[in-house]
Amino acid sequence: MLGLGLLYRLYERRLLREVRGGVMPRHIGLILDGNRRYARELGFSDLLEGHRRGADRLERVLDWLEELEIRIITIYVLSTENLSRPPEELQALLGLIEARMRSVATDPKIHAKGVRVRAVGQLDLLPRSVQDAIRAAEEATAAYGSFFLNIAVGYGGRQEIAHAVQALLLDRSRRGMSLEGAAADVTPEAIGKYLYTYDLPDPDLIIRTSGEFRLSGFLLWQSAYSEFYFCDAYWPAFRKIDLLRAVRAYQQRKRRFGT
Repeated sequence: MLGLGLLYRLYERRLLREVRGGVMPRHIGLILDGNRRYARELGFSDLLEGHRRGADRLERVLDWLEELEIRIITIYVLSTENLSRPPEELQALLGLIEARMRSVATDPKIHAKGVRVRAVGQLDLLPRSVQDAIRAAEEATAAYGSFFLNIAVGYGGRQEIAHAVQALLLDRSRRGMSLEGAAADVTPEAIGKYLYTYDLPDPDLIIRTSGEFRLSGFLLWQSAYSEFYFCDAYWPAFRKIDLLRAVRAYQQRKRRFGT
């Protein structure tokens, strides 16, 4: 009998052939959920180990996405609600984010792939050291334009929309517009220019791991016409076949864009 490992590889190759024959999403959003539950189920005393393994998994997933020539990725790492977690847990998580962002600035793979890294969210809510690490990663990769990795940290979709409207109105006020004139200028197209990802196409496909069926505030504006795929696997256990199944499901859908 064929071993499970061989069967897995054969299935993976078949899926890969299938999806390569279809239209690829340009931009994928990933909600990296289930890190703590993964750690609990494996009996880790330190739940941060789930986040560490999740960060390691991201590196492999980026390789898979590059293989599929999908080069715009937005990942949901930390929501504004997550900032209210117990201080000890939050401090450890922020420390991991800081360490990973610092490593990005000098990571040979990041530079070899030409990955432009950008953080989106209320970065002013983060500790100064985390902000500095983010800035270092952004500056080190600012010249790249072949692969875009957006990291949503301290992010909330409602807050992003509110900030975009505020920025639009303040901009119009600086131009000397009346309140009525500024209000008349509040259109979907105008608001879109003030979003964090204003210069990138909206996500075609959003994948959430861990079996949860909700967005949790992720890219609320940008996901209006996205396709969604919900995967049972916890993020640290996310496999290449899970990604390929998600892309295949996307390719099998007829996108209507509200029509």
